[in-house]
Amino acid sequence: MVKPAEKGRPARPALTIDWYPQELPQGAEARGAALRTADGAAVSGTLYALGKPRSVACLMHPREYFGFHYLVPSLLEAGVAVWTQGARSIGNDLRLEHEQAVLDAASGIDFLRTRGFEKIVLIGNSGGSGLYSYYVQQAGLPPGERLARGPTGKPTGFDAASMPAVDGMVYLAPHPGQGRLLLGCIDPSVADEGDALSVIPELDPFDRENGYRPEPGASRYPAEFVARYRQAQRDRVARLDDVARNLISGRQAARKQIKEGGGGRAERLRAVHTPIMTVWRTDADLRCLDLSLDPSDRAPGSVWSPDMLASNYGAVGFGRLCSPESWLSTWSGISSAAALDATAPSVKVPALVVEYTGDQTTFPAVIGEIFERIGSASKEHIRVRGDHHGRPLAPDEEPGRAIAGRAIADWLKRRSFA
Repeated sequence: MVKPAEKGRPARPALTIDWYPQELPQGAEARGAALRTADGAAVSGTLYALGKPRSVACLMHPREYFGFHYLVPSLLEAGVAVWTQGARSIGNDLRLEHEQAVLDAASGIDFLRTRGFEKIVLIGNSGGSGLYSYYVQQAGLPPGERLARGPTGKPTGFDAASMPAVDGMVYLAPHPGQGRLLLGCIDPSVADEGDALSVIPELDPFDRENGYRPEPGASRYPAEFVARYRQAQRDRVARLDDVARNLISGRQAARKQIKEGGGGRAERLRAVHTPIMTVWRTDADLRCLDLSLDPSDRAPGSVWSPDMLASNYGAVGFGRLCSPESWLSTWSGISSAAALDATAPSVKVPALVVEYTGDQTTFPAVIGEIFERIGSASKEHIRVRGDHHGRPLAPDEEPGRAIAGRAIADWLKRRSFA
């Protein structure tokens, strides 16, 4: 049962950074660490331990802070240490490049190896799944065979980074990568990228003629509209890819001109200026409006709001403001290299997929595809009632995050990680 609200406590658990209703076990210690990445950036992490465990579980997200992740108490009680790490891009979609985040992750995993842990298990929660799978893919290659340049054309620096191998991988409420996620929820009915209110009527997900109904969960979209919509989503992302590449190439051309001794003030300004892309209307996944599409236990609406008309046209959403480099590296469902369909086959270590059945970001068919693509010969898939953050779907239910914590602890023990 869910514990009643205590004074100063929410009746429902918060998102990923709340231990309530579970607390750290008595005797647990937490020590912070400041790290330097292979490309010279500063990142930090916290190492939690109870006693002297021989294994450590890692939690990290490219854009969220996982320092107080809800799994920490149950993992400690299972007998493993817990490493929660921040990326250099926490809370900053503007400059979120996954190639840099991989280097951030590498610094933490290398630190843990030097601390003497015998086994390292990565727990990719939500967007952390795409980041950690990308790391595993690159760490499994000889340095000279790793990806030399990312989608932006910049050198990745992977060849010069220490990327220790890991021993296990857990996917908790995974989505297929930030870019693939955005590909599913971007609104393709934007007629003019410079006009947030412009609409192509025949692609408008909020038009009654296309199947929309304002009542939560009542929308029903014909298969023909769904197919056109999904192709149009891909077409819009491709157009934004072109915009991003043109912005980058313009800056690179100005830099080349200056390097060769030419150009004036205009070229110098263009060479140092980093334009910002504004990507309007990125909360319009048809599956969140029409619950008959890939049905599950999810409630109507998205992770951003039950009123998706408001959230789609409002300020929130994935990838709303980003540099051209961030768009191509992270938010493009076409160009980003951090997509599970590309990286999961490289995950050969024992793997566990934990699916929340009320998830509003990832749906049963997508979870099935993710599980199928994982390259491990030893993989398991469990389903737990809960929303994307493991909160209960009904007032009288135990939070899914608590059930997931026990399931992950059991898997760690069965796999001799704890």
